[in-house]
Amino acid sequence: MESEITKIGKSVIDLQIKALKKLKNSLDSNFQKAIKKIIKCKSKVIICGVGKSGIIASKISATLSSVGTPSFTVSANDCSHGDLGRITKNDILILISNSGNTSELKNIIKYAKSYKIFLIGIMSNKNSILYKSSNIKLYLPEVEESGYGIVPTSSTTTQLSIGDAMAIALMTKRKFSKLDFKKFHPLGSLGNKLKTAGDIMLKKNRIPFINENQSMKNAIRVINLKKLGVLVIINSDGITKGVFTDGDLKRLIKKRNNIENLKIKNFMSKNPFSVNENTLASDVLSQMNKRKITHVCIYNNENKKKTIGILHIHNLIDNLR
Repeated sequence: MESEITKIGKSVIDLQIKALKKLKNSLDSNFQKAIKKIIKCKSKVIICGVGKSGIIASKISATLSSVGTPSFTVSANDCSHGDLGRITKNDILILISNSGNTSELKNIIKYAKSYKIFLIGIMSNKNSILYKSSNIKLYLPEVEESGYGIVPTSSTTTQLSIGDAMAIALMTKRKFSKLDFKKFHPLGSLGNKLKTAGDIMLKKNRIPFINENQSMKNAIRVINLKKLGVLVIINSDGITKGVFTDGDLKRLIKKRNNIENLKIKNFMSKNPFSVNENTLASDVLSQMNKRKITHVCIYNNENKKKTIGILHIHNLIDNLR
């Protein structure tokens, strides 16, 4: 049987699910107006809340900054002791308060009005000072809280959700790409997921290049020297013409007794699979598994016909762990 504690946990989650459904149905043109206004902002988005809403403000601000919208938070209490000077007329101010009447916000609202700072309010009370003072009103429907109906739970979930919705809408409208996201997340698991072929490829003198007119004797020497199990065949202009693997060599030896004087270009695989250096490493690995190959040539946008790097499947797997 389900324990009483588990039932309590599920009831809390059920209330939050209901709250999010109400939030979804309540989104209107004001959400769109807020996104368009923030996109046009040439300065920063400053977010402020009191108590639990202040914690939510910090999370929303961090998410905005990570997806291309410069943002920081200010403490409602500190704003009454000098931090109002951090907010300029070119900024957009977002205030978050469930009641909209929190006393700490009144000085901030007064300051925003005095200096004509654009104010976006997030609140659940249409009779509040925040609702009446906001240039754009993001009204969150009143929801049932957990814990005798008094603990901020469902309300903070809706605040967090509207912030996430704003961040992703802004990210999409700004055409903020995975590569852009990668610049702000160079380390950790996200950094690994966003590594590109260019980040981990072998390049320059580590690429096993050989001219197409070279003999098989020289090809064997290079393939043994580079120890990658593959050769990148190029012409005199540095254009990639094909590849030759140790597997190709083994099959050739089975067919021919004397191969040393044969030209490599007559036995290479033409038009090898290659990818742009900005391709996500995880996508490269997927393609290699699909094609059942162990190596891939890398090019950049300057010339797709020239190889600037090479990736081995073992190197890829090691870097994606």
